[in-house]
Amino acid sequence: MTDVLIVGASAGGLAVAEALRRKGHQGGLTLLGAEPHPPYDRPPLSKQVLSGAWESEKAHLRAEAQLAELGAEFILGDPAVRLTPAAREVTTASARILHADAVVLATGLTPSRLPGQDGLAGVHVLRTLDDALALRAHLLDGPRLVVVGEGVLGTEVAATAREMGLDVTLVGLGRAVLADLLGDPAATLLTRRHAERGVGLRLGVAVESLTAQGGRVTGVRLASDELLPADAVVVAIGSRPATAWLEGSGLPVGDGVECDARLRAADGVYAVGDLASWHHERLGRRLRLENRTNAVEQAQVVAANILGEERVYTPIPYFWTDQYDVKVQAHGLLSPDAEVEVVEGDPEQNRFVALHRLGGKVTGVLGWNMAKAARLHRQALT
Repeated sequence: MTDVLIVGASAGGLAVAEALRRKGHQGGLTLLGAEPHPPYDRPPLSKQVLSGAWESEKAHLRAEAQLAELGAEFILGDPAVRLTPAAREVTTASARILHADAVVLATGLTPSRLPGQDGLAGVHVLRTLDDALALRAHLLDGPRLVVVGEGVLGTEVAATAREMGLDVTLVGLGRAVLADLLGDPAATLLTRRHAERGVGLRLGVAVESLTAQGGRVTGVRLASDELLPADAVVVAIGSRPATAWLEGSGLPVGDGVECDARLRAADGVYAVGDLASWHHERLGRRLRLENRTNAVEQAQVVAANILGEERVYTPIPYFWTDQYDVKVQAHGLLSPDAEVEVVEGDPEQNRFVALHRLGGKVTGVLGWNMAKAARLHRQALT
């Protein structure tokens, strides 16, 4: 392989480029990014960047000089619109045509939207740096905020906005926040923490519609017929893999780009990050994970495979979230059907480790303000 084209210039794409150079790859490297910004970190967008604790430049993953040392060409602000896998050819929105010996797909996610939200002022999604800056500018006016979605992103935005002093209401279909991800007791505790911090909770109820006047959102109507007044709304109801540009390419696309155990989607074509759905050989099933740790770990495997090492990707899944004074870390798979046992610490003391079991086997480890202890208990994962 001499030339590698990486479509997506965020954490996963940058990690592939850096791993290739560390492994001695001397060929051409091109990173194609849809956004005009250099590679930046997404987890701080809903926390440090949104709150203003960080200037946007602090979220950049590398300094300009470090990027220059890669010896890579960065083509930014020109999204990919078509892939021809057999030719390993990518066409961009500006009609630029790029060829390479290997192509890595790292285009991430596209936020899901509510019917009627497009074109309505005051309604936000949060995926990009520009999204975060636009939302922060709006929140500085101190509006009544409604967050739709009780997952990781929605709860992080709600926590950040509440700590900024805003009037916040969180709406979600779940019985508790992050219930499907965390299980009890963590989901119940985190729900209680939001309530204690003054977030209005409307859980177990769907959104019926957005209300508006003069092209600007005025509220969120629930299926219960309650109307929540809102000057700003954040829609955080999930995301879908950004695969629209791959239509007609012939690549297998379901819940993401379907790859083999080596993250290969076709001969000379690989995928990493939120976009990649791959066969996990140890679990015997297909997985797609949405977090930065996974993107960076996949990048190491893809770089190795481009260079001929033939490595399979069999990680222990991991994610984390920081909200208020709580850091939650999860190793493995936390099923809402699992039996949960607290094995260290005490939930009422705001620090504990819980094991999740299915069929008598430990499938997940959750740490609540006990990061080191949770890592030690990972050894129990089967």
